[in-house]
Amino acid sequence: MTRRRLIGTAAAVLAAAGVALFAGLLRQQPNDGPIASAANAADTAAPIYYQDPDGKPLYSLIPKKTGDGRDYRAVPASADVSFDEPEQPAATAETRADRKIKYYRNPMGLPDTSPVPKKDSMGMDYIPVYDGDDSDDGSVKLSPGKIQRTGAKSEPVVRQPIRSVIRAPGTVQEDERRISVVALRFEGFVESVANVTTGEHVHKGQPLMNVYSPALSSAAAEYLSAINAGATGKELKGARRRLENLAAPEQAIKDLERTRDISLSIPWLAPQDGEILERNAVNGMRAGPGDVLFRIADHRLVWVLIDVAERDLAQVAIGTKVMVRPRALAGQSFAGAVALIYPHLNAQTRTARIRVEVPNPDEALRPEMYVDAEIETGTPSPVLVVPESAVLDSGTRQAVLIDKGQGRFEPRDVKLGRRGGGYVEIAEGLAEGEAVVTSANFLIDAESNLKAALKGFAEAGRSQGADLSGDKPMGAKP
Repeated sequence: MTRRRLIGTAAAVLAAAGVALFAGLLRQQPNDGPIASAANAADTAAPIYYQDPDGKPLYSLIPKKTGDGRDYRAVPASADVSFDEPEQPAATAETRADRKIKYYRNPMGLPDTSPVPKKDSMGMDYIPVYDGDDSDDGSVKLSPGKIQRTGAKSEPVVRQPIRSVIRAPGTVQEDERRISVVALRFEGFVESVANVTTGEHVHKGQPLMNVYSPALSSAAAEYLSAINAGATGKELKGARRRLENLAAPEQAIKDLERTRDISLSIPWLAPQDGEILERNAVNGMRAGPGDVLFRIADHRLVWVLIDVAERDLAQVAIGTKVMVRPRALAGQSFAGAVALIYPHLNAQTRTARIRVEVPNPDEALRPEMYVDAEIETGTPSPVLVVPESAVLDSGTRQAVLIDKGQGRFEPRDVKLGRRGGGYVEIAEGLAEGEAVVTSANFLIDAESNLKAALKGFAEAGRSQGADLSGDKPMGAKP
């Protein structure tokens, strides 16, 4: 026996003697005192090692004191945080005696195995691994006690829609299609302007100003002459078309036909409902063709331009519902839908702009208002989903742990889809009804990786031992 084995054996004997002596002293105390309770606890939960009372990483196999005279804290098997199970009962040991031992693994979890029984440098026995404890499918088997200590929980894979919300800022803008200008197609003069100012609301057909133009009067006289001469067909239609080409109001043409009188000036009317954004017309001014005299915008439908992060752009589509909440109107919200996704990306902010059309019948939304938008995204129909906590994501690989029952868990690669509401879509790798681990899965995954590594070392060790020594197992003395 080597010196190391002697030291390990002596330490184990001393530890056993210390525990026996401590238990014997406790049994000598009265049965109704606090020490008797401690004795009963020691009988039911014998310490497997002792730890520094301050929680420092200092351990001992036998009772020990600190430098200032305090006792080390006894750690029973139930309080040990390692993956190894406490000593099995005799019945279980007898059952395992009928099974074949494949190899022995390091008790501290190191990647070191042996085909024969041995001890580590601290004198601890290597742990036997039996047939069936590790499987070729990569699964790991845990006892009920270990599952309870790790807090592992499982949930079935279900089908349900995924709902998620993208939150982004935006601003209110005018609808470009609802802006019009009032301009003349001829040289003329503004005789008078109606009592309307910038910011006021006007209705379609409301007079804005009175305009005089020699060209307009000449066209009106020609049309009136054709009417008086009893012209019909193309001749009368051509005379009327000249007035229409000069954009003469339809009401002015009808008044000419009814009164047979040419007015000195013609009332110019608002082309649509809306607010006056710009008024350049003043009394007596001379206006040339194309000069903008009024600019009018209809705000009953507005645009909300939202900047969406590049990573969220793929979840947005035309028609996606959006809820808009103006910061200036606390408690109010407006519903709209995505009408356009602009084709260019902002290189500085890495955002894409989308346009949302929002009805604004009360005109509470004003241009340039800041808003907070919530874009509803997700899957329109139910899909396979699991809780987000069930996914083990390393960045390059996504996997889940399948609960196969009876304490056996199998890792499986999956392909993910959309996320939302605490769930993630499983595009490939799972079937409905399978149970996946949702909590403590990283601990089970660590155990699985450890056993896979140990299995690899064991196979390599057995292969190397057979190559080097023929029939002699690796580690045996020549």
